[in-house]
Amino acid sequence: MNIKFRGLAVIALLVLCLCSCSAYYFPHVYDGPSRVIYMPTWENRTNKLGLDAQIYQSLSRWFLKSESINLTKDRGAADLIMAGEIVSISLPSISWDGQSNATDIKVRLGVRYVLKDLQSGEILWEVPQQLWTEDYPAQTPNATIEDETLATIVDDLSESIYLGTLKKIRRQNSQTTAVTN
Repeated sequence: MNIKFRGLAVIALLVLCLCSCSAYYFPHVYDGPSRVIYMPTWENRTNKLGLDAQIYQSLSRWFLKSESINLTKDRGAADLIMAGEIVSISLPSISWDGQSNATDIKVRLGVRYVLKDLQSGEILWEVPQQLWTEDYPAQTPNATIEDETLATIVDDLSESIYLGTLKKIRRQNSQTTAVTN
């Protein structure tokens, strides 16, 4: 009798989990109406060669996570534009302790970007200035660690832009649905 009760309890728990999971969504995946985003290579106002391509590639990898979003280099075929600019970079910036010893080296990346609806001309999201920083220990300064640290910043930036874009697209979809109903 005790085994039957446990079996029923496990089944009830599974049903409860399945029912509660139906309202959950994955923020990293967009499954709404298909959208095409024109994403030109970012303007690079710094002396760090290839950083614009690195950001483009990282953003592209993030946008590939959603089957309903396609990137294009053809502005005329797009619904939205995601454009950005690399404003500044600081390689490296050193933090000091109270005894004038270097403790951390900071890599700083300044960017700005915008997401715009190409049909309506409406700016869905604009970030006019954003500073990304990442530290690494001062005991191991070299160009490889700087590049790895910058790659971490670029990936974090790309993820943030990707998730923010999905949020803005979802909001735009819900506003369009509310207007048509």
